[in-house]
Amino acid sequence: MAKEPRPVEELSIWEDARAMLTKARAEGIETAHERLQQQTPHCKFCELGVSCRNCTMGPCKITPKAPRGVCGADADVIVARNFGRFVAGGSAGHSDHGRDLVEVLESIVEGSTSDYRITDEAKLRRIAAELGVTVEDRSTMDIAAELIDIFYADFGSRKKEVAFLCRVPAKRRELWDRLGMTPRGVDREIAEMMHRTHMGCDNDAPNTLIHAARTALADGWAGSMIGTELSDVIFGTPQPSMSHANLAAIKKDKVNILVHGHNPVVSEMILAAAREPALIAEAEALGAQGINVAGLCCTGNELLMRQGIPMAGNHLMTELAIVTGAVEAVVVDYQCIMPSLVQIAGCYHTLFIDTAQKARFTGAVHFDIHPHNALEQAREIVRMAVQAYARRDASRVQIPGEPVNIMTGFSNEAVIAALGGSLDPLVQAIAAGDIRGAVGIVGCNNPKFQQDSMNVGLAKELIKKDILVLVTGCVTTAAGKAGLLLPEAAEQAGPGLRKICGALGIPPVLHYGSCVDNSRILQLCAALANALGVDISDLPVGASSPEWYSEKAAAIGLYAVASGIYTHLGHPPHILGSQTVTDLAVSGLEDLVGASFFIEPDPVKAALAFDLRIRAKRKALGLGE
Repeated sequence: MAKEPRPVEELSIWEDARAMLTKARAEGIETAHERLQQQTPHCKFCELGVSCRNCTMGPCKITPKAPRGVCGADADVIVARNFGRFVAGGSAGHSDHGRDLVEVLESIVEGSTSDYRITDEAKLRRIAAELGVTVEDRSTMDIAAELIDIFYADFGSRKKEVAFLCRVPAKRRELWDRLGMTPRGVDREIAEMMHRTHMGCDNDAPNTLIHAARTALADGWAGSMIGTELSDVIFGTPQPSMSHANLAAIKKDKVNILVHGHNPVVSEMILAAAREPALIAEAEALGAQGINVAGLCCTGNELLMRQGIPMAGNHLMTELAIVTGAVEAVVVDYQCIMPSLVQIAGCYHTLFIDTAQKARFTGAVHFDIHPHNALEQAREIVRMAVQAYARRDASRVQIPGEPVNIMTGFSNEAVIAALGGSLDPLVQAIAAGDIRGAVGIVGCNNPKFQQDSMNVGLAKELIKKDILVLVTGCVTTAAGKAGLLLPEAAEQAGPGLRKICGALGIPPVLHYGSCVDNSRILQLCAALANALGVDISDLPVGASSPEWYSEKAAAIGLYAVASGIYTHLGHPPHILGSQTVTDLAVSGLEDLVGASFFIEPDPVKAALAFDLRIRAKRKALGLGE
């Protein structure tokens, strides 16, 4: 017997989402919420992490009557192996993103593309000098060529440590060396994790998890950090600007193109093509009032940070954006793209266009975009979207709500500039207790939660306690729609944070970029620790991914903990089948790396846990509570 669908009010806190969920049901369109209901209840063995199919002697599952798999692996080994592979998958995703940016920079240096260029030469030179490259009396292209070699080497197997460890406090580096946790190369650590978790290799759960941390650190301090820094170099370092968010970013009278995925390499070209007068004229000839580009998920965040392009939605809004009936094309690169979008696009006039060989979708229109042909291909995509406008069924168009204004563009460089050129004012504000600490809230939506209830709820609770919040990824749209990305939101903050926000004209919740830009938060924490002469684990800081779902979020959470940052998850990973692994995650890591995970589905209780942690860290630093 089919289950009754849950009321839309239980599925999302947003009126625009509820309106589109209602429309989708009326039109017979299935969304992630219905599919979750079909998949429930989940397999308990998979939820606990005690099923193994790493070889064909199985698959095996651990039960009280069968406590070991065919090979003899127990629950601890199987859970650790599964979690290690989960982290390796997440580390591969964000790090491969970074590699793509290295390849674009290489194309610029070699002269094989004229579509991309080095936009922030000063940052390129600053990074190069930081990594030991001589920059005086050298051309920008010569410097870039040497930097490319350094970054490619960070993906390899011949180094003892990745290059950006020069940013890590000495105490933390010594700790990693002692634990065998120092990341040597992105691909090396991922490959070694796959090797360790092959049958007959690493059969000691804590040892496996140490390498899982090493793999995650290679992502955070190399792959992701390279992706962030080179995106700034190529496309420009973000500066504060205004934009808006929610489904009203889609315009009834314009050709609407939504860019979705994680990498700005394609979306920047789509935006450039959409601004060309000839293509705008083609759209106007069909009766449109121009071409509108809006963002979804992290590709949207990239364009939002640098170009002020509005956000149509986060992960659980991607299907609903198409349901408006006003989207001519969804153009994707990779990561976090639901295959269901192809089917939902087929219910409308919407084109679903994929652009990467590593992320093909059955039923999509494929464009093979590379640096040498990117703008040419983007023009063809935009032209197809313009032509699709003529096929739009106006009777099916429904765009709910009004745009919500947001402030974006808070790179580390922008923050330091706002502070007068150094971190000293921030250190002073923390010492005075006006800003008692900071928490990065990052990551996803998961249909197991009422959409954005945890993301928004936690942010609101933290700023009340004079705790500054930094957001990336899907939390950005949530915080923006809740009005928290505006200076006026300081009225919801505690007195100290309210005073600082008023003096600087900034929100109490700062948009720090896409999920790969969590590396900005790592860099900021390291810079603060170095300024104070302490380890990152001594700082009054925390991290959270309240509604997470992906392998990447697990890698992010683990590199935060391994870097010394107390980290919250709204629900546990699939590790509860092993008491050893669970105890290590929520307590044992504290003894090893000075931080741990904690699991809490209630935003008020999670904020209280952060408050207690920050009080303890402030007291230890002699700053008072």
